[in-house]
Amino acid sequence: MKIDAIRRNYSRDKLDIDKLQADPILQFERWLQDAVEAELPDPTAMCVATVNAAGQPSQRLVLLKDVSPAGFVFYTNLGSRKATELAENPKVSLHFPWHPLERQVIVYGTAERVPSSQVMKYFLSRPKESQLAAWASEQSRPISTRQALLQKFAEVKHKFAQGDISLPSFWGGFLVKPQHIEFWQGGEHRLHDRFMYSKQDDGRWSIDRLCP
Repeated sequence: MKIDAIRRNYSRDKLDIDKLQADPILQFERWLQDAVEAELPDPTAMCVATVNAAGQPSQRLVLLKDVSPAGFVFYTNLGSRKATELAENPKVSLHFPWHPLERQVIVYGTAERVPSSQVMKYFLSRPKESQLAAWASEQSRPISTRQALLQKFAEVKHKFAQGDISLPSFWGGFLVKPQHIEFWQGGEHRLHDRFMYSKQDDGRWSIDRLCP
């Protein structure tokens, strides 16, 4: 299969500095709302890129669970590869690929653990099956077969058949505090519009247009 000729032109929209919010979080929330209203599949899905102690990067798709002036929040097993790598190197990048809108957002920042009270509040809001899955899966660890995973799920389901499901000690969340946020809008002839917000020492944000 030849793939070098697969391409399309981007002409859905244009982006200029006078269209941007001064605060990138507000700009992100506006674009996220556009993605939700456009009924894109998984509009909160983001690629989380981390780097281990040896300098090897890894990526995975995770669902964004909160955004605020402080940053972007997701939850995970604390024994997972991403959590282990963030413990070694807290620098992280997030990528939101909203292809049908010809838009991307890339976040560069550092991750820190969120308070246990916040983790508990979110965990209790999850569907019961998702709570059970958190207990059953040793995320990123090898397992012999899918049947073995289903067996562990059944055991956990039996254990918590009565009453609430407690928060696993190995489950938590991360807040990604942004230092730079890029907004990308596809443009005709590959002349895309790109704007980079950079956080200054006084907490304000500067905005630069980038070459495509």
